Amino acid sequence: MSERDYFRPLGLVFGPDARSMVADGKAGWLGGSAHIAFTRVEVITRDKGAIARRIKPYKKLAEHSAIAKITQARPAFAGLDLSLPKVMGIVNVTPDSFSDGGRHGDTDKAVAHGLTLAAEGADILDVGGESTRPGSEPVSVADEMARVLPVIEKLAQAHAVSVDTRKAAVMSAAISAGAQIINDVSALGFDPESASMVAKLGKPVVLMHAQGEPKTMQLQPKYDDVVLDVYDMLSERIAVAVAAGIPEGMICVDPGIGFGKSFEHNLALMQSLAIFHGLGVGVLAGVSRKNMIGVLTGEKIASNRVSGSVGGALHAALNGAHILRVHDVCATVQGLKVFTAMIDPDLAGL
Repeated sequence: MSERDYFRPLGLVFGPDARSMVADGKAGWLGGSAHIAFTRVEVITRDKGAIARRIKPYKKLAEHSAIAKITQARPAFAGLDLSLPKVMGIVNVTPDSFSDGGRHGDTDKAVAHGLTLAAEGADILDVGGESTRPGSEPVSVADEMARVLPVIEKLAQAHAVSVDTRKAAVMSAAISAGAQIINDVSALGFDPESASMVAKLGKPVVLMHAQGEPKTMQLQPKYDDVVLDVYDMLSERIAVAVAAGIPEGMICVDPGIGFGKSFEHNLALMQSLAIFHGLGVGVLAGVSRKNMIGVLTGEKIASNRVSGSVGGALHAALNGAHILRVHDVCATVQGLKVFTAMIDPDLAGL
C-alpha cells in the first residue's frame, strides 16, 4: 500500500464555545454541523503497514483540502436537514432478526410498528425483509419483495421510508412503492447491478461496511488496522458509486458495527467515529441492541439493551453522526432532546 494520510478530528467543542472558536479560526465545524466543532486533528500516516500518528492544532491545517471535506456542509438527505442528528427507526419484516425475533414479521404488525416509531419521533423508517444478523441465511428476491413492499406502500404515504436491501430488483420495486432512501449493508457490492440501479433511481443511498457474508462474517474477522481499513473500503465504495453516476451529496456511509468485526474492532470504530467525516459525506451509526452493547453491559437479551443503546447513540451524536439507526426510538429521541439542549442552549426550544 502506498503512503496515505488520514485526518481524525479531536478536541471537540460545542454550542457557543464552538461558534466562538470557529469565528476566531481556531476550530472547524465537524461534518458540517453548526453546533459541534473540532480544535485539533490527529494526522495518521500509513505507509506499507507502518503507521505514524501526530496531533496538530486545527489552525495549522485549516487550509488543507482534507480538512475542507470534514467541515463542508452536508446537503439535505432525502429532504432531511443533517445539521442535527436524525433518527432512523428499524422496521424488520423478518422472522429471524436478532433483536425482535420476528415480532413484526407480517404486514399489519410491521406497519403498526412503523407508525408507532414515527409517532415517537423517527425521521426515517428503515424497512428490511432480509435478516443480515450473524449466521443468517439469504432470502430470495421474491420473498424479500413480498415482505417489504406492502409495508413500504403503507408507511410511505405519510413518512420518509428507507429500504434495507442488497438487491437491485428490490431497490427498484421499493422506490416504486414509495421508499426514498436505499440502505445497503454491502455498500452496493453484493449485486453487480445495484450501483447502476441506484444511479438510475436517483435516490440517496447508505453505503455500509461489512467484511464477508452475514452467515460467516463473525467467525474470524481480521484487519491490519480496523479504523483505517474500514475507512479505505468506504472511500473505495464512494468512488464506485460516484463513477456509476450517484452524486456524492446523495451518499451516506456506515462503518457497520457488528458486521464482520470483533468486540475490540467495534469499540475502536466507535472511539474513532469522527474520522469518517473525512470522507466528505453523511455518517450513519447503528449500534442499537448489538452484541457490543451486551458485552459492555452484561445484558444477554438484545431487547433489554435499551439504555446501553441510547448511550451508544449519544456517543455517536457527540461525534457528529448525522443519522442514528435505532430500535428504541422514544428513548433515543428523549436522549437527543437532552443532548441537543446541553450542547447548545439555543436548541432547547424553551
